[in-house]
Amino acid sequence: MTVKNLTNDSADLYIYGEIVDNSDFKWDEYDVMPDDVKNALEKVDGLETLNIYINSPGGSVFAGLAIYNMLKRNKAKKIVHIDGVAASMASVIALVGDEVYMPSNAFMMIHKPLTIAVGNANDFRKIAKDLDTIESGLMEAYEENLRESINIQDIEKMVNDETWLTAEEATKYFNIEITESVDVSATAKHMLENFKNVPESLLREKEEMKSKKQSEPQNKTDEKLEKIKLQNELDLLSI
Repeated sequence: MTVKNLTNDSADLYIYGEIVDNSDFKWDEYDVMPDDVKNALEKVDGLETLNIYINSPGGSVFAGLAIYNMLKRNKAKKIVHIDGVAASMASVIALVGDEVYMPSNAFMMIHKPLTIAVGNANDFRKIAKDLDTIESGLMEAYEENLRESINIQDIEKMVNDETWLTAEEATKYFNIEITESVDVSATAKHMLENFKNVPESLLREKEEMKSKKQSEPQNKTDEKLEKIKLQNELDLLSI
């Protein structure tokens, strides 16, 4: 998690990556753990405003709920911007904002919680029950942020079949406002392969980025990575 533009009364928080459980190791430096959010919030404690920028495919439900609850408890006014994608668990985190803004070319995705399991029939019956319990917790977060004219049953139907919402569609159901489009690519694109109803525009973007990466000279790619790492180090030094 990156913190930028820290002032006496506000800061910008960036959740740009997969939501993962706390561990001593990250597969990707952009992964976001609950501890990352906890540490960031300690550094910006007492500010009046937190601008939270989200571009995430989601990830761990429990890690996501921990992040959502930590942000919710923070007393600052929270202004959320869905820059590219707020999918799966990231869609819940995005709704923590007192104000939520979504560019016209961004996406939100909601679906039932998933798991991978091994066991006997009793194990699977318990797992199914646990997943239903987890889903009820997610639905509470969705329900708290519905437009007045929307029933939670409408969201339940969409959750049952992995629904991708454009900004225009998302604002019909949730307390979200549309803003002008921004040129931001979806993060953790490999995660898109785990979903079944991904919008064609995101799939094309994934292929275009892959083709562009293959055509770039290796030294140029390495130079870009070094610049990104350096910027992240500077961001950390600034807080």
